[in-house]
Amino acid sequence: MLKSTWMKNIASVAIAFFVSGAPASGAGGLPLPRFTDPARRAKLEKALPELERIFEEYRLRRGIPGLVYGVVIDGDLVSVKTMGVRDRESNAPVTPDTVFRIASMTKSFTALAILKLRDEGKLSLDDPVSKWIPQFARMEYPTRDTAPLRVRQLLTHSAGFPEDNPWGDQQLGVSEDQLTGWLEKGLPFSTPPGTAYEYSNYGFALLGRIVSNASGMAYRDYLKTQILAPLGMTHSTLEPSSVPAGVRAKGYRKTGETYSEEKPLAHGGFGSMGGLLTSARDLARYVAFQLSAFPPRDDEDGGPVKRSSRREMQQVWRQGTFNVRWAAGDSGVQVEAGGYGYGLGVWRNCFFQHLVGHGGGLPGFGSYMLWLPEHGVGMFAMANLTYTGPRQPMEESLDILRKTGALKPRELPASPVLLSTRDTIVRLWHSWSEKEAEQMAAVNLFLDRPVAERRAEIERIKGSVGACRAPEKIDAENWLRGTFRMICERGAVDVFFTLAPTKPPRVQYLSFTRASADAARSTKTSACSE
Repeated sequence: MLKSTWMKNIASVAIAFFVSGAPASGAGGLPLPRFTDPARRAKLEKALPELERIFEEYRLRRGIPGLVYGVVIDGDLVSVKTMGVRDRESNAPVTPDTVFRIASMTKSFTALAILKLRDEGKLSLDDPVSKWIPQFARMEYPTRDTAPLRVRQLLTHSAGFPEDNPWGDQQLGVSEDQLTGWLEKGLPFSTPPGTAYEYSNYGFALLGRIVSNASGMAYRDYLKTQILAPLGMTHSTLEPSSVPAGVRAKGYRKTGETYSEEKPLAHGGFGSMGGLLTSARDLARYVAFQLSAFPPRDDEDGGPVKRSSRREMQQVWRQGTFNVRWAAGDSGVQVEAGGYGYGLGVWRNCFFQHLVGHGGGLPGFGSYMLWLPEHGVGMFAMANLTYTGPRQPMEESLDILRKTGALKPRELPASPVLLSTRDTIVRLWHSWSEKEAEQMAAVNLFLDRPVAERRAEIERIKGSVGACRAPEKIDAENWLRGTFRMICERGAVDVFFTLAPTKPPRVQYLSFTRASADAARSTKTSACSE
């Protein structure tokens, strides 16, 4: 059974920190990226019914008892859909308030806790782990020249511990005393610390202990009071026993056509790697919170973790693999490259330059969250069947939204210095002035290519294209680099320039390229083609 149960503006229920329309400019009058299509939101929302079909087909194909997914745009939960049941015995339906275990999606919450403590001066990401976990002072490293393990390496799965998904999932309930006993015996290394990426639940369990030791609070208490409560995530917890039976999703395993209920794993020493339980409404708040870190801006930073720290965790700190695979939907072959940030996967593909997300899987549950920071759009889904992280329908849904033509990143307006430099270049194009050229140029510009050679190039191109109109806009790559096009009698001229790190900024590189007037300019850096 498919139900549309709830749609609500998250901002009206305590998420006032998301800015859907960024301020016009930052410090010093520098312009900030913004969305330029006034119909963008309406176009995206028009495609939402198609997403419902994709997720329901996935649920039925995988035999998932119950599932919920949501779409967040500019801080608003614009769609939340529930499917199937949270309890097969009673046939109780999934609702937006149903609480699922989200497994390894917990890792980004742990990373937030570490960053908050770092921002408060209570620890450093470059602290040796032994500062917070004494057993590491006696740890036997794999080589004599191995540097002490750092907190940062735990955050990026580069501690050298072996991949432990099958084993780690069963350790959620291990006691703190048991964990201490294991640490006293030492840990085996699969690679030297700091040399490679290898996914480690153990590493994030250790981060939970560091949170406790650095804060003086139990990890679960710190997460509740310092992260969850400030975000208004009141239905989120690390304790399965604290979830009311009337809203808790029961987890199931499917063998053939037979379903068996998975016993809930208790919270313990490994809870910081995958123990969080949450609802769709709460998870929407979290996705909106992460999206609200973009773009960088001047308005009040409300926390509970600084915007700059959230942006920090959403960039690659440990390089991953380069993947070529068949994409979801009908997009053909997809090329992906990226790696791991702090508790989050970060990558780019043929269509998007910055994707952030993470999955979660435990006995009885599967989950996935994904967002596009520069597009202001995010999605999440939770299911109650073992290891059914719904990444595939989410990627198909993203493809549907992309095809609306409205899933575009914010555009950066040209900065004042780009505009004034463009005007100078256009004047020089029409009528060369040695004085103005000298004032515009960085010290290297005419050393790299003499003035006479540059003037000759301009005259040659002018002779072939005829008179040109002044450009109407600049495609700003950043505040100090841009491209513009002059439409001419017989074609067009593309002009690219970049400014030097001087005060005032001056032109260090300048090029003119002839193009046909109807040729599309492309700033696409992907190796893929549509």
